[in-house]
Amino acid sequence: MANHSSASVRETPHGSRTSRTNTIMNALTRRAQAVLNDKTVDPQSRAIIRYAMEIHDPWLARLVRRAEAGEDVVENMQSVESEENDRGEERIAALAEMICRAGDEPAIKSAALVLLMSAIEIATDASALANTAKHVALTRCGELNYCGVTDAQIATFASELLRE
Repeated sequence: MANHSSASVRETPHGSRTSRTNTIMNALTRRAQAVLNDKTVDPQSRAIIRYAMEIHDPWLARLVRRAEAGEDVVENMQSVESEENDRGEERIAALAEMICRAGDEPAIKSAALVLLMSAIEIATDASALANTAKHVALTRCGELNYCGVTDAQIATFASELLRE
């Protein structure tokens, strides 16, 4: 049997290498710790960053970046979150409109449904996103009076509210 010398022997086991992800996480942890030790950063921002570190929050890098830039972490969180929620609701409404609109467009409706499902799948608050989609769909069904939904609801409201 021939001995091939083209294969090299690994001297460093896999376990001793630090992966790129670990390197990035270690650097982020050091930066976050520096922010926590910086007394010029307001206590509320430091508390939020400390909690984000404890729960391994995916927003930690954004929070640290804002704190290092001297920005108010709490104020920025609220504004960014409300902007993202507004954009998310607009996107959900647009997708629901594509899915619910009249006409036979199976390719467009299928693509919109896939996008909607993937948005729900990766959402940090999937339940809220699903409720938004459900609300938009029910509103659209009401506008179209699909299956007599609106007429049936009006009849139910009348019988319940106007009981003698």
